[in-house]
Amino acid sequence: MGQQISMPAKELPMTYKTILVHCDAGPKVAQRLVVAADLAERDAAHLVGLHASPPLEAPVFFEGMPMDSLFASYEAGAKADEGAARKAFDKALKGRHLSSEWRVTEGFIDTELAVQARYADLLVVGQTDPEAQTPTPSDLPESVVLSTGRPCLVVPHVGVRKPPGQNVLLCWNATRESARAAADALPLLRAARKVTVLVVDPRTSPNGHGAEPGADVAHWLARHGVKVTVQRDVAADTDVGGVILSRAADLDVDLIVMGIYGHSRVREMVLGGASRTLLASMTVPVFISH
Repeated sequence: MGQQISMPAKELPMTYKTILVHCDAGPKVAQRLVVAADLAERDAAHLVGLHASPPLEAPVFFEGMPMDSLFASYEAGAKADEGAARKAFDKALKGRHLSSEWRVTEGFIDTELAVQARYADLLVVGQTDPEAQTPTPSDLPESVVLSTGRPCLVVPHVGVRKPPGQNVLLCWNATRESARAAADALPLLRAARKVTVLVVDPRTSPNGHGAEPGADVAHWLARHGVKVTVQRDVAADTDVGGVILSRAADLDVDLIVMGIYGHSRVREMVLGGASRTLLASMTVPVFISH
């Protein structure tokens, strides 16, 4: 009896089908909403806007103001913030034919995003803005991606010059985190016109980089139809994050993909140096995964 060979079924394109975007009342929310809506439109995805109203916290030395007045002030502020966030969400969707959903929850935004993102394919948040008036955690992107198990697209607070995903820089160091990021970003990588795999200070090893650092991941990506080239670089005395930012500028990329490592404990954050540098100084969107 001859061996039966099964031909693989035609491969369906990989896309994100549910995209969750953080909607606060800050003026920079429009920037991340445009990016999220563009991605949702491209993939025919369901776009979910999430706004979280933080719980009322009375001042430690609360005195003088009646509790009902304090609560009324809190209610008015929360309602105004929700209204501003909803207005920005509706404006971003105007004229688009998108499946969408608006959600409002009560709780701290990092906790709420971490829970809600588990039921989405991709989370879109804004880079921490040091000049923001809206009280959001300073390490929101990092804490959410470390706790949720989902990839996160961080949009810089300076905005974007062009839609991300046409010219992509994939940071590769042969770790679990970089492998996870590359796999999570496949829908973007496959749609890109150009993907550069950047390998900084690689060490040849049978347990990681292989004989030709970057070659193994390039072959894997090519089988997925990704148009990829490999670039090796040396950090020397420079922070690896600085090298990544420099190469991103040289190559005029519109998206950086990288894995982050570290851990989050309530408000304590420990990250690798490259992750910290990129998330602080990014000028193009950064796709992070853990």
